Amino acid sequence: MSGFRRPFRLRNYRFQWPADLLTSWAFEMETLVLGWYVLVETGSVLLLTVLASLNYVGTLIAPMFGVIGDRIGHRDLLAMMRVAYAMLAATLMLLALTGRLTPTWVMIIVSIMGLIRPSDLGVRAALVADIMPADLLVGAISISRTTQDTARIAGALSGAGLFAALGIGPVYVAIMCLYVASTILTLCIKLPARPRPAAGGAERTPARSPFGDLREGLAHVWTTPQVRAAMWIAFLVNLTAFPLTNGLLPYVARDIYATNQAGLGYLTASFATGSLIGSMALGFVSVARVARLMIASTSVWYATLLVFVQIKTVPVAMACLMLAGFSQSLSMIAVAVILMRSVDERLRGRVMGVRMMVIYGLPIGLLAAGSLIDRFGFAVAGTLYAAAGFALMLGIVLHWRDYLWPAHAAANAK
Repeated sequence: MSGFRRPFRLRNYRFQWPADLLTSWAFEMETLVLGWYVLVETGSVLLLTVLASLNYVGTLIAPMFGVIGDRIGHRDLLAMMRVAYAMLAATLMLLALTGRLTPTWVMIIVSIMGLIRPSDLGVRAALVADIMPADLLVGAISISRTTQDTARIAGALSGAGLFAALGIGPVYVAIMCLYVASTILTLCIKLPARPRPAAGGAERTPARSPFGDLREGLAHVWTTPQVRAAMWIAFLVNLTAFPLTNGLLPYVARDIYATNQAGLGYLTASFATGSLIGSMALGFVSVARVARLMIASTSVWYATLLVFVQIKTVPVAMACLMLAGFSQSLSMIAVAVILMRSVDERLRGRVMGVRMMVIYGLPIGLLAAGSLIDRFGFAVAGTLYAAAGFALMLGIVLHWRDYLWPAHAAANAK
């Protein structure tokens, strides 16, 4: 247990972890509640995929959030983002409690939140790297991922239960309170003051424009082979793997398994339980060959999805989702560790912003999946996604094999 507790010896981590946890809980509750609301009100799987895609419209501007974080500090940026979440949640809460909520209002507000929300994970990862010594980074990132995993369990089950029992208005009261509490905890993080430049330093070092900072981050990603390979794998799984378990589950629960909000909560929680087990495992166990872990776990993830899309019974589907969540967690932690180990401290925000930008593959994959499911059915569309993703992942690994597989490669450094 001592290995799991080591990051919590740092005061700042003891504030960041619960702040991230509450934010993740609110995210998951919103995703489940709004997805079910739009599906029931409109009856359209295409509109469901549109809604899910709107959560990620900000991925294209995520690198600029990284630039801002590198300039003003990742803690301050994260706190401002969470204030915005609370304000948008309060708007939805008031609309629901006054009976004025419609799918159109949901789409508008989710679009606004989608400009900010995709950058949250990247900024929080950069903040973990800021406050954590290098020897604790793998464990700290692994434990940080448990905030998302426990959220998909507790957030999904509590959101589904509250929605079914009380309706969408009371659920949004709880969501807004979670955002407010997470903002307060984030502001409790105290980072050392940044050193001020010496007198006359402004004359010696020309001020850089934000776009110059962005170009520097993009250049670092493009010229570092293991970073570029990890980015391509992250884009690929967002395009072909995550759509099957992130955004389409309300459709799968209602139309494939003929279950209700509670059944949707169980399916979501199964994936999250597997992910939580994976995150906790890496919090306890030191992994020497991180790039090899990324390759192996991504392969298992796609293989599990190939089975999941053929399943017709809820219990077996839950088992498949648990294994998929476990392998997904190992894969994404490995990607994050490769990125954090391969970049200079001053570039972390920008590189993680680029990492968040590749999430744009998810809305593309969701929209395409909606059309394919309408035409060919879920099983055919899901098989195509998983098989194509696995084949393309092998192509990426073969292309950068000299930087990913050898034990002496930088991506496998201890």
